Amino acid sequence: MSVSAPKWPDSATGPDSATGPDSARADTAALPDREIHDFPAHEGPSEAAPQPAAALVRVSRETGSPDGALVRPGPRHALTRQSVSPIQSHSIRQSGAHHVPCPPSAPPEAARGVSAHALPSGVGWTPIAEEAERATRVKHPTDQLPRPARRRVLAVANQKGGVGKTTSTVNLAAGLALQGLRTLVVDLDPQGNASTALGVDHRAGTASVYEVLLGEIGIIDAVAVSPQSPNLLCIPATIDLAGSEIELVSMVARESRLCRALSGVALDELCVDYVFIDCPPSLGLLTVNALVAAPEVLIPIQCEYYALEGLGQLLRNIELVQAHLNPALTVSTILLTMYDGRTKLADQVTAEVREHFGDQVLRTVIPRSVKVSEAPGFGQTVLVYDPGSRGALSYLDAAREIAHDHRYQDRGVPNHTLSANGRPADREVSR
Repeated sequence: MSVSAPKWPDSATGPDSATGPDSARADTAALPDREIHDFPAHEGPSEAAPQPAAALVRVSRETGSPDGALVRPGPRHALTRQSVSPIQSHSIRQSGAHHVPCPPSAPPEAARGVSAHALPSGVGWTPIAEEAERATRVKHPTDQLPRPARRRVLAVANQKGGVGKTTSTVNLAAGLALQGLRTLVVDLDPQGNASTALGVDHRAGTASVYEVLLGEIGIIDAVAVSPQSPNLLCIPATIDLAGSEIELVSMVARESRLCRALSGVALDELCVDYVFIDCPPSLGLLTVNALVAAPEVLIPIQCEYYALEGLGQLLRNIELVQAHLNPALTVSTILLTMYDGRTKLADQVTAEVREHFGDQVLRTVIPRSVKVSEAPGFGQTVLVYDPGSRGALSYLDAAREIAHDHRYQDRGVPNHTLSANGRPADREVSR
């Protein structure tokens, strides 16, 4: 849309009807494809009298650069009469009187009007280079995490659905595995979402945790290696697990079936450092089996009120298991998920959880991220799907924080298992 001045008839009296320098301005302003911006040629003290027409500098919509090439101007503006310096006037000519404010995080080149993407390779900062650098750090870490003094078995539990149990389980396990720690994921949810995220087959008829609970096979026969990392193992869940609670009711010691299967001897054969048990969103027999088998509980808490409301019931159930089935059970880790910094509610929930649980809450908070939700659709964790995303980096930081927990860290043990002859033991596992 162009700004054009009306043409006055010869007999009419108007601001541009007189002959002289002002008439030329009117003729030019009447052109449909041009726009005139009038600026004073020199910056001087403010005077009450208007600037003469001869002292006005005309800036056309088609502004020429010093090398003669046309510069594409910005959007059309109304006729302005403001005082600018010769340097500013020259800058306006070069940019077409179009100024785009740079965000605070923009590099210095962008603040000077230079596109960061147009910089030569290896010079300056670009968003793509930063994203690639972050992804490289995730996929190819320069250092390995320390092994725990003893193998850690964590039950990831919360009876409220949709708080990020499965997502946190697979991504924390992947974060530890990518940094050299042998990790096993036990999918105890009949939906089998953890198996899907790790790229492990869990169709009907596949050897799974269902047969393990019934005592038909051992975990060595049910374990599968995730294609995402040789250090990442998974015992999948099939649809048969949905009816396991009914079958377990009549069995002796039904609450300890998983604990017997995850014996120290079997886990030593797999040479695992961490075991994560993904619990279903309920407080049924499967969750009780997980709480009996694990000495630690990791509770993901969504930064919303409903998640806090259900936390009390979960803690009461944990106390019952402590009193009757597993005296060593403790809530070792609490992870805040789906944090939205735009809302005050998220900050309030975070502050309340930290005030009540103290050091049990990880400093790392998992933000809401579309990439985290997209990754399972491709059979991947977010650390493989988009390693440079906010969600991937947050889960990686959370995994490091778990590994560096001083309560379980062993600084003297190297990051491999030694056999009887003093050489690293073979850790390859086949189906």
